[in-house]
Amino acid sequence: MTKSGSKIVSVVHILFHKAIIKILLPYDNKILYTDDKRHVSKEKHMTGHYENKEFRILSAIGMILVVAGHLGFNVFDVGGLFPYYSFHVFIFLFVSGYFYKKEAEKGIGSYLAGKVVSLLLPYYIFNVVYGVLAAVLHHAGFSIGQELSFYSLVLAPFDGGHQFMYQFPAWFVPVLFLIEVINVCMRKVLSLIRLNNEWLIFSLCLLAGILTVWLADGGHVYGWYRIPGRLLFMLPGYELGCLYRQKLERLDTLPHAVYFAAVMGIQLLISVFSGGLAFSAVWVTSFANGPFVPYLTVITGIAFWLRVARILQDVPVLSGKLVMIGRYTYSIMMHHIFAFFLVKTVFYWISRLTPLCQEFDAAMYFSEINFVYLPGGAEAAKWLYLLPESVCRCCSPLLWRNSGETDAEIST
Repeated sequence: MTKSGSKIVSVVHILFHKAIIKILLPYDNKILYTDDKRHVSKEKHMTGHYENKEFRILSAIGMILVVAGHLGFNVFDVGGLFPYYSFHVFIFLFVSGYFYKKEAEKGIGSYLAGKVVSLLLPYYIFNVVYGVLAAVLHHAGFSIGQELSFYSLVLAPFDGGHQFMYQFPAWFVPVLFLIEVINVCMRKVLSLIRLNNEWLIFSLCLLAGILTVWLADGGHVYGWYRIPGRLLFMLPGYELGCLYRQKLERLDTLPHAVYFAAVMGIQLLISVFSGGLAFSAVWVTSFANGPFVPYLTVITGIAFWLRVARILQDVPVLSGKLVMIGRYTYSIMMHHIFAFFLVKTVFYWISRLTPLCQEFDAAMYFSEINFVYLPGGAEAAKWLYLLPESVCRCCSPLLWRNSGETDAEIST
């Protein structure tokens, strides 16, 4: 064999070896953040790194709130004090920013290539899968989701991500990717002119976000303008994570009682003097209280659940389960709406084949993905929709395994 031929064989062997490791490495041994801070778990995993349990649990809490929100299940909103849609998406931005490493600025090309593989590749794979599923179901009488086209397969993910509906919560993935791009490029430029200061970066991004909300309130963020508007609105959440790790975490030492009294007191004041606190991050709309309150509720919501995560990491009976959920958030985010659809499908056939569930609304089932059927109107029946989540979570490694990078970003 020639010398060049040997090199090719060697390269192919290395790539094959890496691919096999990525496929066979147990899913729950992933992530793992090398960090010597006081809140990092001291239990080593097979990769030789340490897992940040506090932020893994925070990611799990964020995904639990997302799933509960899509069910209209407000059991975790602390008596209405912390509405899910006033902060929950920003939890994932905060976690992603927290794990940003400045070393990325030394090799932006390879950094972004890694983001494409860990974020966009699985997204587009499942976009095709759900696109084909929607097309098949259209022939079965369903009117949910768009038709297959270049727009729905390629462009729509960056224009709201609701093209096929069965995986619409994954709209967040392309947004996170673009925010990663903006963040690393912005920091590279600022470092070249010696302005790479965390407080400055956060302040500039927050100012841009506030301006975006003000423009949205005036009806100026619509159509294709929503793409930059969405990014500018959500970018401060990512930079808040960077700021917390670099500047604020070492100061986060208040006793639990004082901490919760302060955070909940501030949130109570915001609630009393404001209207509805919920907003739509994906559509950059529904800001009922001007441009400042959304960011206040983002900060208080993250602050509240961050401290809860810190407490729960020391509760063995809960921390293990939450860490497991935190390792699967990408798959749960991608598939939980389809899991709900499967539950409704069971109820549909029960209503067709038995005397039970006769109040099931078949018209809504065939046309509205957000339709939630509750047998007898019982609110407790919403727990039934969470059962397929366990199945999806267990089966997801067969569909797509998160890379460590994806895990660190979405903590999914």
